[in-house]
Amino acid sequence: MLSLRERQKLRRRDRIFRTAINLFREKGFHQTTATDIAKASHVSRGTFFNYYAYKEAVLLDFGAQLLSELREQALAELGQGEPPLEVLRRLWDRLAEVSERERVLLSPLAYELLNPDPERAKAAFEALPLGDLIADILRPLKLRGKLREDMSLERISRSIADVYLLSALRWAAYTPGRQLKEEMTKFLDLMLEGAVTRETSKREKAAKT
Repeated sequence: MLSLRERQKLRRRDRIFRTAINLFREKGFHQTTATDIAKASHVSRGTFFNYYAYKEAVLLDFGAQLLSELREQALAELGQGEPPLEVLRRLWDRLAEVSERERVLLSPLAYELLNPDPERAKAAFEALPLGDLIADILRPLKLRGKLREDMSLERISRSIADVYLLSALRWAAYTPGRQLKEEMTKFLDLMLEGAVTRETSKREKAAKT
């Protein structure tokens, strides 16, 4: 059982989080300051920083929640016996959809993964373990010897996660008029050509049709 003080702190953090996300969507991330968030949350600026050391940390919470939901869906599909590559493609489509819908939030979040401050970049990497989720999806193929042997499962999975990051950043910066899903699918196909044995790839493509 949480104490009254602990429950109050959780409610205050949740209020700050929700207020910040709403302001980011309404005003834009870069146009919203910590002072704006604190004022709208009815707390002091110092209180905001007690809960979030920097503005981007709010986005890490947001991204972590989204990834948790995607993880539940993907693992449920694997548990139902869905082919791993099909599960990965569904995850990919969902990532594209949420990235397009939440572009104002996910673009600065993606840049946080590339923050030149190593501590900030590490915090973002740990909050958003997309590579670990992809590894869980592809592990059955690795165990059956259906992934290339000269690269570890972790390296393959993190490389695919990097493809999402670069695709999203390029789309947001240079080609927002195109559908992100189409761009991401092209890059995923290219990655899988080099990671999955041809026999497995053909079999799972046939299963789709």
